[in-house]
Amino acid sequence: MTSRLAKLASVAPRAAPWTTQRVRWALRIALFASDLALINVAFALAYVIRYQWEWFRPIAFDAPFSAYLPIQALFNVTLLTFFVFDGVYSSQRESAWLDQMWTLVGSVLKAVFIIWVAIFIYGPAVYSRLMILEAGALVVLLLGVTRALRVWTEAQLRARGIGTRNVLIIGAGEIGRAVMRTIFARPELGYRCVGFLDDDPERGHTDIGRFSALGAVSALPQVLSQGGVDEVVITLPWSAQAKIREVLEICQAHGVRARVAPSLLQLNLSQVNVADFGGIPVLGPRENETRLLDRALKRALDLTLGSVFALLSLPVILVAAVAIRLESPGSPIYTQWRAGQNGKPFRLYKLRSMYQDADKLRDQLQALNEADGPLFKIRDDPRCTKVGRILRKLSIDELPQFWNVLRGEMSIVGPRPALLSEVEAYRDWHRERLRVKPGITGLWQISGRSELSFEEMVLLDVYYIENWSLSLDLKIILRTIPYVLSGRGAY
Repeated sequence: MTSRLAKLASVAPRAAPWTTQRVRWALRIALFASDLALINVAFALAYVIRYQWEWFRPIAFDAPFSAYLPIQALFNVTLLTFFVFDGVYSSQRESAWLDQMWTLVGSVLKAVFIIWVAIFIYGPAVYSRLMILEAGALVVLLLGVTRALRVWTEAQLRARGIGTRNVLIIGAGEIGRAVMRTIFARPELGYRCVGFLDDDPERGHTDIGRFSALGAVSALPQVLSQGGVDEVVITLPWSAQAKIREVLEICQAHGVRARVAPSLLQLNLSQVNVADFGGIPVLGPRENETRLLDRALKRALDLTLGSVFALLSLPVILVAAVAIRLESPGSPIYTQWRAGQNGKPFRLYKLRSMYQDADKLRDQLQALNEADGPLFKIRDDPRCTKVGRILRKLSIDELPQFWNVLRGEMSIVGPRPALLSEVEAYRDWHRERLRVKPGITGLWQISGRSELSFEEMVLLDVYYIENWSLSLDLKIILRTIPYVLSGRGAY
């Protein structure tokens, strides 16, 4: 027990958290004031672009800037009103930059539309609707830059321990792992898990990726006495009411905030439907029709983008195939059986990056395996060809998998396709990642790839499955491109 608690004591001292309610309100007011100033800068710059530089289209009627003062005032009021009601200022800490921009763009589009309507009904013909559109685009650009700088600054501060909150998880069951998945998949939340406690003899002493097992729940007073814990998240089942109350009392005695994650139906908010039952709110799982629509949207995205990417990648595949064949004998296309949705086997296509019949040497190289769990990875794999190393570094070897996407065996975004031998070694909770089609890219791809442990990869895969949305797929695809070009974690 002492050695495990030493993990907690090794947490570096850090600055006291600055995210108190008062400071958060001060930051929101500062952001509001900054937005107000930048909105007016954008409006003035749009006037210069439209009337002095005459970009995009020559002006038909000249107008002084003073003529636009009423429109400028309406522009300010409308934009800031939508920002407030759309939650632009209410969830900065919990939102990634793309999420903030999605909300921001929606607010700006609505404001521009209202200004257009007002000009059409009440304004003189001298007002330029193109200028209003340019002003809206400049608002998105300027506010997007400021938010990007804020996200980067907060990331730098959190890397130094400023603004993060150290979290201890009580319980490593399904709900506990859901909390771990969220902390791992969304670093922008600013939480750092110092470890978890669980009364199960196996779970309480077995680390889950980077999440350290600190022993049984009875060790909570000793863990809190070590310091370094800002918040406790209780994920015990509701049947353990007495234990939950005991944990809450211990946390209160140590002055540590505690929150309880309900295990109701073991569902997250995206899987719950809230209905009205005679004025009484009732919860239940989402209807199958909604899930069918989700699957239809995802399949439509796969077919659309898959067709485009497949056509664009054909020249690259042809050049790579010639290079592979010139270096070593054998077919440039390599096929391998992988586990698809619900574990159903399918034949996966890749560009060959190893010498022919390299699979037969796997048992001889087992001692060089650098991966944990059922995975097999060697950073400097002697079976790789020179061309193959380049293909792997840039993920070009995976381009033929778009054919698997078009065939319906894979999706563009999803869990990493597992070998059949790997699936045989899965624990029960690992099999949750088989609930959907595997993907060419996914959260695992943009979070470290081969640098991740097996259980960290599973945590990300299950988080993706439980929180899937069309916007999440698009964000992962957009983030994959620079990540692949950097070559990070690829081998």
